Amino acid sequence: MAYEFLVDTYETERLKTLAAWSLFADAHLALRPHPVDRRGRSVREQMVHQCVSENLWFKGMLGIDVGAPPLPEREDRAGFVRRYAEDSGRRLAALRERAGAGDEGRAWWETEVAFFDVSRPRTWVMVRRIAHSAHHRGQLTTMLRQLGLDLYSTYGPTADTGGLMANRAPTIYAYRGLDELLADLDSGAARAPLPGPETSPVTERPA
Repeated sequence: MAYEFLVDTYETERLKTLAAWSLFADAHLALRPHPVDRRGRSVREQMVHQCVSENLWFKGMLGIDVGAPPLPEREDRAGFVRRYAEDSGRRLAALRERAGAGDEGRAWWETEVAFFDVSRPRTWVMVRRIAHSAHHRGQLTTMLRQLGLDLYSTYGPTADTGGLMANRAPTIYAYRGLDELLADLDSGAARAPLPGPETSPVTERPA
C-alpha cells in the first residue's frame, strides 16, 4: 500500500492527542494562555476545535463520515477524550478500508478534492490535517507546562523523561496504548512513572 504511512501516522497522532488531553484536569478546561486575552483559545476550546475541524475535514474533503456528533454530550475532559477516541477510531478504520493496497487505493489517495477554495490530492489534505492537529496539540502541551504539570514524550524525550536524546534520555509515553488510557481516565494512577525533572540543559547546541 503506497500511502500506508499516512494511515499509520494518523493512528499514532490521534493517540498522542488523546494522551495530551488526558493530562489535563476538568479544572483546567476554562484556562487560556493569558487569563484576560480571549484571542488565545482555552483548553476546552482547543478540544472543541480539534473535534469539530477534524470532523469537517474528513467529511468534506476525504469523504469519511463517522455518523456521530463531533462533540460529546458532556463537555468535560473525559467526554472529549472518549468522543474523539471513538470518532478518530472510526476514521482510522475507514481510511484502512478505502485506501487499501493496489491501484484502487493509490487512485483514492491521489484523487484531487476540494480543499476550501482550491483542489488538492487526498495525500496533501491528509498531511495538512496531521500538521494542523500537531500544531494545536503543541499549543496544549505548552499550557501543560504553564500549569506546572509533567510532560510525557510526544516524539522523543522531554525534560521530565530525562532530558536530551544526546544524553540517552528515554522516550516515555503516559500510556502503552489507547485501552490503558481509557481504563485509567478517571484516576490517572496507571500512567508510566517519570524519573523526574532533568537539571542539565534541555536544548542541543553544536559542539
